[in-house]
Amino acid sequence: MAHWIVNILSMLTLISGIALVLTVALFLKENLILKRKINLGVSLRKFFAKKYLYLSFLIALTATLGSLFFSLILKYTPCELCWYQRIFMYPLVLIFIMAIVKNDKRVYRYSLPVAIIGFLIAAFHYYLQLSNTQSFSCNIVGYSASCTETFFLTYGYITIPMMAITAFALIIALSLNYKYNKENVI
Repeated sequence: MAHWIVNILSMLTLISGIALVLTVALFLKENLILKRKINLGVSLRKFFAKKYLYLSFLIALTATLGSLFFSLILKYTPCELCWYQRIFMYPLVLIFIMAIVKNDKRVYRYSLPVAIIGFLIAAFHYYLQLSNTQSFSCNIVGYSASCTETFFLTYGYITIPMMAITAFALIIALSLNYKYNKENVI
C-alpha cells in the first residue's frame, strides 16, 4: 500500500513538473517570441486565476499530507531541512483555507513570500542530495536523518525535496498568474 502512495505522489510530481515546463514555454512563446497573447494562453491563465485559491489549497494540503505520510507511516526521519520546508508548507494550508472562507483574493501578497522561501530551502536540499556532500551538518536535537539521504528515487530524479520544490513552484506559479491576471477574473 505504501509503495502505491509513493508512486502516486511521484506521478503527481512528474505531471506537475511537465505542466510547469509547458506553462513557462507557453509564457515565453507568447511574450518573447510572438510578442502577443494567444487564445489558449489567455484561456488557461483565466482558468487558473479563477481556481487559484482552491488549487493552491489542494497543492499545499497534498504536500502536507505527503510529508506526514513519509514521517508517520513510513517512519522516515525528517532531516533539518525537511523541518524547515514543513515550516513553510504547513501554514500555507491554513492561509489558503482562511482565504477561501473570507474570499481573500489578495492572499498572494503573503503566501507568495512563504512559498518562495520554502522553494529556496527545498532547492538547496535537493542540491545537497544531488551533490551527496557530507560537509553540511544536518543534526537537530537528538537524532536526525542526513540531509543528503535519499529515501527513494523515482523516475530518476524525484525525491522528497523534489516533491517539495514542485509543490512550492506550483503555488508560486499560481500566485503570480493570479497577481498578473486578477483583472480578468470574474
